Amino acid sequence: MESELLLEDLECVYQKPTTLTDTPLHYCPGCGHSIVHKLLMEVVEEMGIQDQIIGVAPVGCSVFAYHYMDIDMQEAAHGRASAVATGIKRVRPDKYVFSYQGDGDLAAIGTAETIHTVNRGENIMMIFINNAIYGMTGGQMAPTTLVGQVTSTSPYGRDPKQVGFPIKITEMIAMLPGAYYVTRQSINNVAACRKLKKALRQGLENQKLNKGTSFIEVVSNCPSGWKMTPVEAMSWIEENMFPVFPVGDIKVTK
Repeated sequence: MESELLLEDLECVYQKPTTLTDTPLHYCPGCGHSIVHKLLMEVVEEMGIQDQIIGVAPVGCSVFAYHYMDIDMQEAAHGRASAVATGIKRVRPDKYVFSYQGDGDLAAIGTAETIHTVNRGENIMMIFINNAIYGMTGGQMAPTTLVGQVTSTSPYGRDPKQVGFPIKITEMIAMLPGAYYVTRQSINNVAACRKLKKALRQGLENQKLNKGTSFIEVVSNCPSGWKMTPVEAMSWIEENMFPVFPVGDIKVTK
């Protein structure tokens, strides 16, 4: 007779970080936000800085970050997260401070704040979620929408003659002298997630150096906005997003 397997006989090999709340997840199935939340909070837990970090999230799907991250969070007006993060860091330079922003926020309404924050070399980490669409408000075209990509406001595909090309704001940021660390990572597979987690830790540890801004773009997905299954969306990232937004370090200051 096989022995009965008891709970105490099982070895725990994974559990969610204690820095995440027990709030039921409301993101669309397969959304990349949940993955980034988990990775970032794993880093916070491993660094032991839960009571030393402050996050800023503006309008967009990113605004819900404070529901899940069990840390001090501040909401900002649309596009103004880096400005709010600047104020927090200047008042509390001893704290780790980051902004968590989507492409419509950081690269559209918040373009000026983004550029000037980095140009000043503010000692914060900026996390930029790029899913090439306005996910919260109905799947409209974003600054990062690809040429030919169909959205609710570009039903025939993005036409650069009418609305221009997708903005590679991360490459623009890298040219600014205040940018200390600039990288583009993704969440499309396990290996990519490991690299992203390493980048997030690097971005936080850089704040000890007070050398400038750490800017981390995350090439992510929006299955609902893209009208795809989560599996299809991950493949679409590799086949369509990476040729335009290649992953890897863009600027690592020595």
